[in-house]
Amino acid sequence: MNGEPAGGQFPMQGNFISGAEIPTQDERTMATLAHVLQLVGWWIAPLVIFLVKRESRFVKFHALQALLLQLVYMVMFGLCMVGWFALIFLTIVQHPVPKGEAPPPAIFLVFPLVWLGFMGMYVLLTVMAIVYGIKAGRGEWAAYPVLGAWARKMLRIAPDGRELAESA
Repeated sequence: MNGEPAGGQFPMQGNFISGAEIPTQDERTMATLAHVLQLVGWWIAPLVIFLVKRESRFVKFHALQALLLQLVYMVMFGLCMVGWFALIFLTIVQHPVPKGEAPPPAIFLVFPLVWLGFMGMYVLLTVMAIVYGIKAGRGEWAAYPVLGAWARKMLRIAPDGRELAESA
């Protein structure tokens, strides 16, 4: 009836493109969960949703973005940890501390910066999960910066949600 979805209302979306598929309420809920559950389920929650809802391009797109964000977060966290431990061991090797003396003050000066970096990464992850979870709940095909383009390319999905034709 007039091209309207069931319920007689168009979902509140900022980037609705005519001719694009309008996600169902179930798809919007699962996409929202893929974003928000990554805060407690890390990479496992988006992966499970990605595998369970493979028939929905909308859910696959949002779950893959959340999964990619978690992978980037884990790599960044791992690199920071390796750098932190390397700094500690290099400091110990280059400046051996005689018995009874305090360790070099650089360790105590750098530790708060490393901790702030970890907290900053987690706050950024949390904000992105909430913001894009809300957008997914509205039915938007909102893409993370950089990662959204990767997800679209991997799934061969156009910005409006249509499947891209195979290129020869």
